[in-house]
Amino acid sequence: MSQSLSNNNLPGHHNLTGWIFVGFLCSVLLVVALLRNQGVVSPQNDAPVAWQLTLRFEDRPNGDIAVLDASNQMEIARYQGEQGFVRGTLRTLSRERMRRGIGSGPGFELKGHTDGRLTLIDPATSVRIDLESFGPTNMSSFAQLQIHAKPSLNASQE
Repeated sequence: MSQSLSNNNLPGHHNLTGWIFVGFLCSVLLVVALLRNQGVVSPQNDAPVAWQLTLRFEDRPNGDIAVLDASNQMEIARYQGEQGFVRGTLRTLSRERMRRGIGSGPGFELKGHTDGRLTLIDPATSVRIDLESFGPTNMSSFAQLQIHAKPSLNASQE
């Protein structure tokens, strides 16, 4: 006649476990609700464009990357050597074009903003790369092309 003693036979045991679970669940939901907006950056409008270039990039037989002004196909710069960041950035844009069946014809837009930011945009795919996100050294690879740009009319009007 031995009966095992267990908490399951105590009055209110299941009720207490249920309330503990409900309290824990409410605590988790409260923490999630409080932290939900933490670290969320609201989208900001771009600063006005100070200058803009429409460019094409071509590989040369010796491994260099030629930078062409898309309006007249004149070479305005040349990247020599490895140029890992430039190649990686262009590869990203080219891969998206190939995925969508778009040729290499349309130029890329390099935009310098009045707040110092620099963006490379592919108008054919709407892919945008914020170059300042990769640090000043990498951004300078593209920023040096600014000497070939004309000031944007939009920046002078604003």
